[in-house]
Amino acid sequence: MELGQKFPLTIKRLGINGEGVGFYKRNVVFVKGALPGEEVTVKVSKVQRSFAEAEILNVRKASKDRQEPSCPVYNECGGCQLQHLTYDGQLKEKRDMVIQSLEKYVKSVADTADIRPTIGMDNPWHYRNKSSFQVRKEGKRVYAGLYSEGTNKLLNINDCAVQHPLTSKITVATRKILQKLNISIYDGKTLDGLVRTIVVRTAIHTNETQVCLVTTRKDIPHKAELIERMLKIDPSIVSITQNINREKTSLIFGDETTLLHGKETIHEKLGELAFDLSTRAFFQLNPEQTVHLYNEIKKAAELTGKEKVVDAYCGVGTIGLWLAPKAKEVRGMDVVPESIDDAKKNACNHGLKHARYYTGTAEEWLAKWKREGFTPDVVTVDPPRTGLAPSFIKTVMQIKPKRFVYTSCNPSTFAKDLQELTKIYKVDYIQPVDMFPQTARVEIVAKLTLKNK
Repeated sequence: MELGQKFPLTIKRLGINGEGVGFYKRNVVFVKGALPGEEVTVKVSKVQRSFAEAEILNVRKASKDRQEPSCPVYNECGGCQLQHLTYDGQLKEKRDMVIQSLEKYVKSVADTADIRPTIGMDNPWHYRNKSSFQVRKEGKRVYAGLYSEGTNKLLNINDCAVQHPLTSKITVATRKILQKLNISIYDGKTLDGLVRTIVVRTAIHTNETQVCLVTTRKDIPHKAELIERMLKIDPSIVSITQNINREKTSLIFGDETTLLHGKETIHEKLGELAFDLSTRAFFQLNPEQTVHLYNEIKKAAELTGKEKVVDAYCGVGTIGLWLAPKAKEVRGMDVVPESIDDAKKNACNHGLKHARYYTGTAEEWLAKWKREGFTPDVVTVDPPRTGLAPSFIKTVMQIKPKRFVYTSCNPSTFAKDLQELTKIYKVDYIQPVDMFPQTARVEIVAKLTLKNK
């Protein structure tokens, strides 16, 4: 294949980034915006050794699941990848993405495991409880939004179709206040300026909101007036914080967070549980689907009240506390100290004295506890997109918990990890859950049980 080459293509499936996948003379071709079953004419835009990328010139035969995206900047933004696919179609394709990952790395699991239909949402819009919008300035105007896919052009976004409306309202109002007070804005090229990101997290069930300004240094001009104006945006704002990030990095937060006004944390509920969330603490972005996700984890754990449970990569303790009422003992660990502080408070607030939390890596603590005579019956994990650390997998395979409940937001790294885990574990079933409608991301809960010797 050559750059600029044009040819007809039949799309066979969706790739992990939501692009259409077809085959031309045995070469894999990725086509952004194309859907399975479609016949399209494409033009090659990039050629690599093992694949090519192409753009659609025209759709000769459209999928019955194709629809018009509702977002005006959908094609530029890249934050969503599947708005042009009906929601029923999204749920079906997300299950298929899981199967594709398994076929690539652990075909035996793809052939034998029970891979269930994706659990979706009744209303798959405006579900995200947290936004992190970059702030930039053009002329005298301050913008807040996301970068256009593959560029350093910032799209000013006033109303995001997947964000909770309150986060959009507060972000827009905050950027206007920054502009009015002429507070300097970070420049990604020169690295000059003060404010780089506006982060808003709202608690859906308690109507408490926290706003964080990520800045390059501590001193904020007109700070008192800035806070006064921000508090007038919406009565739900009970916490305003500042995080300092001096580095040239794509990471949003630095290590230092200070309170500018109100409470250190906001309060949120999930089912029967309530949680206090500090600025940097991890918490699921879709509370409605999180209840479904955690109930699936509880189902897979099969607790009877006698089990010792370890909640690795525990964040603020949400999963462990969800399981605690039916567990004999829960221990959790995380490398972020603030998250462990929140987890301890959350356990204390619920009177769950048998749930304890520790700062550090899961493999360090599991090895230490094994030496002390503590071996868990159930280990549950919800790691970052990079998957499990090889050292953690090695430790799990040494201590051999009876059940291993793997929650993943990345089917590819999940499938890679199964290459090792399936040496001693059987995959009973995999349950996809749609935590991020309109995007190509899919969450899964897998129940693994120790094989008989």
